[in-house]
Amino acid sequence: MPGKNLSREEAQQRAAILSVDGYRVHLDVTSAVDPAAVTFRSTTTITFRSSEPGGSTFADLLAPAVRAVTLNGAALDPAAVFDGTRVALDGLAAENVLVVEADCAYSRTGEGLHRFVDPVDGETYLYTHYEPADARRVFANFEQPDLKAPFTFSVTAPAAWDVYANAVHTEVTDEGAARTWQFAPTRPISTYLTAVVAGPYHVERDHYSRESKDGSTLEIPLAATCRKSLAKYFDADEIFTVTKQGLDFFHTEFDYPYPFGKYDQCFVPEYNIGAMENPGCVTFREEFVYRSKVTEAAYESRANVILHEMAHMWFGDLVTMKWWDDLWLKESFADFMGSYGLIGAGTKYTAAWTTFANRRKAWAYRQDQLPTTHPITADIRDLEDAKLNFDGITYAKGASVLKQLVAYVGPEAFFEGARQYFKRHAFGNTVLDDLLVALEETSGRDLRSWAAAWLQTSGVNVLTPQLTVDAEGRITEFAVLQDGEPARPHRVAIGFYERDTDGALVRTERVELDVAGARTVVAELAGKARPALVLLNDDDLTYCKVRFDDRSLATLREALGEITEPLSRAIAWSAVWNLTRDGLVPARDYLDLVDRFAGSESDIGVLQSLHQQSRTALDLYAAPEHRAEGGRLLAACALRELRAAEPGSDHQLAWARFLADTADGAEHLQLVEGLLAGSARIDGLTVDQELRWSLWLTLAAAGRATAEQLNGELELDNTASGRQHLTESLAALPTEAAKAAAWAAVIDSDQLPNALVEAQIAGFAQAGQRQLTAPYAGPYFEVIEQVWAQRSIEIAMRIVGGFFPRFQTDEATLAAADGWLAGHPEAAPALRRLVLECRDDLARALRAQAADRG
Repeated sequence: MPGKNLSREEAQQRAAILSVDGYRVHLDVTSAVDPAAVTFRSTTTITFRSSEPGGSTFADLLAPAVRAVTLNGAALDPAAVFDGTRVALDGLAAENVLVVEADCAYSRTGEGLHRFVDPVDGETYLYTHYEPADARRVFANFEQPDLKAPFTFSVTAPAAWDVYANAVHTEVTDEGAARTWQFAPTRPISTYLTAVVAGPYHVERDHYSRESKDGSTLEIPLAATCRKSLAKYFDADEIFTVTKQGLDFFHTEFDYPYPFGKYDQCFVPEYNIGAMENPGCVTFREEFVYRSKVTEAAYESRANVILHEMAHMWFGDLVTMKWWDDLWLKESFADFMGSYGLIGAGTKYTAAWTTFANRRKAWAYRQDQLPTTHPITADIRDLEDAKLNFDGITYAKGASVLKQLVAYVGPEAFFEGARQYFKRHAFGNTVLDDLLVALEETSGRDLRSWAAAWLQTSGVNVLTPQLTVDAEGRITEFAVLQDGEPARPHRVAIGFYERDTDGALVRTERVELDVAGARTVVAELAGKARPALVLLNDDDLTYCKVRFDDRSLATLREALGEITEPLSRAIAWSAVWNLTRDGLVPARDYLDLVDRFAGSESDIGVLQSLHQQSRTALDLYAAPEHRAEGGRLLAACALRELRAAEPGSDHQLAWARFLADTADGAEHLQLVEGLLAGSARIDGLTVDQELRWSLWLTLAAAGRATAEQLNGELELDNTASGRQHLTESLAALPTEAAKAAAWAAVIDSDQLPNALVEAQIAGFAQAGQRQLTAPYAGPYFEVIEQVWAQRSIEIAMRIVGGFFPRFQTDEATLAAADGWLAGHPEAAPALRRLVLECRDDLARALRAQAADRG
């Protein structure tokens, strides 16, 4: 498979004959400050060995031009050996030295070396992002995870800049208008984990020390960076606090010292993902630098991400999967450790598992019910497959299954297995079996059948209580029914709930047991009084969808918000949401539950999930004839709860944002206008810049804001974030011209950076503007193959997923999707997967709407 899309077979063939001894990479980015410059100079020297002297292989490189290629001292003709994606290498020796001098391109898509110019002060910033295979956009290499090597970087940059990389810098040489930064060699790492961050970044520094068992002291310099224009918002002390707590926790649990020297955390602009675990130089999206008030859930989310990336230093960086099939070996563990660590490290974020149960698992449940679902250990044929597998299965389902594994083998056996795994495979590459061997040794359990059931199959099981009750209301038999193939082993807790004297629902009984097969009888519950509520998977030990018996469902309809335990209440909300998505509870019933009980929800993360899910229920799952009534219900609920919330609280801010998202009718829109103008006031509510943009977006989509007013707001906030908000708001205007402009800006041009592509699509796709966007359903199916062929995969994924006509919930749109799939069997598999997933979401919406009509 020639070209960009490296196949697994090619990677295996290359790894079978090559061993890489080291890279020396020099980047000259002094051109970055010139807006007209589109390339930078990259020089790479690779020393490697071949077990097949005289044979052939190739190096990977995506670059506009190659100036020179030298193999073992012999100059090769770039025009003959470089095809735009690969450098052909023939006549290999046993020991080889390859030198490639190239002009590589600055990125506008967040892939490779991304360049950003700050509109506030005109400063230029650079950073790299590579996963899964974009290091080849910056330097020539063997782009696959199992050809690890030490990397020695040097970077020539403008004199006023600082430069960060995986290792500490050893020397900085002044060269007038420029400086060259020399970095120490790294430990052996994969190409996708290398990193360079360069620019006039603001930096805060701290230090971590820990005494080792042998009496020595481990010293880790800490740094945290952001753009200079964000420095006044940068709460580095909080970031360092979580960082130190995490380092303490992982050193204790993993018993393997952090192996990469320093620990920099760089918050960078226009980042495509949450963060990336580059050893020694972790990169985060700068939206984690909060320039306006956010809720505690946002701080918890950032802390979770900090610990997620830190866990990768061991799961992923120290020990790395051989190929992307075993991506879960790093991402599932890091996702699990993000929540586990928040509790274990003693951070102040004690509701981590409640958040996980309600938010992360919702992502997994959705992904696992798509026709494109896959086992946690997936079949990854090529790099396009790998790119799409950074999904809810690999992250959230994998983390859920690991939580189940910890319950199954016990925490000490689990972590002792991890310790053995790190020591055996440090700086190497592994597959599933390597981890299972270690865990079997420490737990004494045969994990092959467990792995076969949980890691090597797809789909989500459904657990339902089955009660037989006598005339006196006593349980004569209690069983747990399991639907879904395969029937997996589950470690579950069953909670019984009754009302107390105050009317609250409190747990009166808890049983923990193993569930296996289609039906499991729970003998110890026989003879108990039938409770008001039976909650399967109480404490969220396993990964499953939960159903209810009739009495329990009736209890939830009357008293869901009165469950006293936050985690149990979150599980109940999650179960009701799954019932709604599955068309077993009408969308209007779910909206009614939100209206009656969301106001009493104490957990701010769960509350914000309810806000998001209720919008989905209204926009996609409510029957068209019920949408207007449902919209009025949510808007009235938002206003009522906003006025009732404690002044200045997180809940007040969440309800204010929900009002901005749901404002319907003159009363609500006039309040929005008044909050912006300052003529209306909610006691304790600060209408800061981010909230102002949310309110402007509401008015723009409702046709109550002009382009001139929106541009006027930009004058108050001429920042990168402000420009993104303006772009979204202009695209949201309810006019044919606005939709045409947004479509053309993304489809007809490749000039927008990734952040503005995302903003254009978000503004274009407004649920309340179905008639305006309907004419684009046909053109969408006409252009997506061309988009996939011509754009980078990151941008193509956003366009294909974002412009899909998901709000055209009718049979005609479903038929159009089916027609495209039937008519394009040879389209790129990754493109077909995206369209198939969007099509499945649409079909689910139609089923839910049919249920809502009943």
